[in-house]
Parts: sequence; structure tokens; C-alpha cells
Amino acid sequence: MKQCQSCGMPMENPELYGTNADGSKNDEYCIYCFKDGQFGSPNETMEEMIVSCIPFMVEEGYKEADARKMMEELLPTLNRWK
Repeated sequence: MKQCQSCGMPMENPELYGTNADGSKNDEYCIYCFKDGQFGSPNETMEEMIVSCIPFMVEEGYKEADARKMMEELLPTLNRWK
């Protein structure tokens, strides 16, 4: 399964793909992280990304501490943060 290489969100549906500057789909990053060939928050740090993702994971049923641990382990492996 594809996942956003910025936030780690699963991208099962191509509708979740971000867009390149020419409007074509970008299957490496999601629509929330990457639009028109640019990151929505280009100066965002990995810690800021973790903090912004935790509430969405809690909504999905994760405990906050577990969500943080998962993100701290996952994000350093993603292309944006390597």
C-alpha cells in the first residue's frame, strides 16, 4: 500500500495523491502535504508534523502516546525526512 512520504497517511485511492506543478498526480505525497508541486508547509519540522498528525490518529482510535511513538518511528523512514 502506498503511503505519503511526508506524513505517512495511507493512500489507497489515487484521489488522495498530491499534485505536481503541472497539475499531474504525485503518488509520493498526499493532497494534504503536497499541492501544485509544493509542500503546504515547506518549513515544517518533523516534530511539527508529528504534533499535527497525532489528533487524526487519535480520531482513528489510537492512544495519543501510541500515536506519537508510531510517528516518531515512521517519519524518519519517509523520503521527506530522510
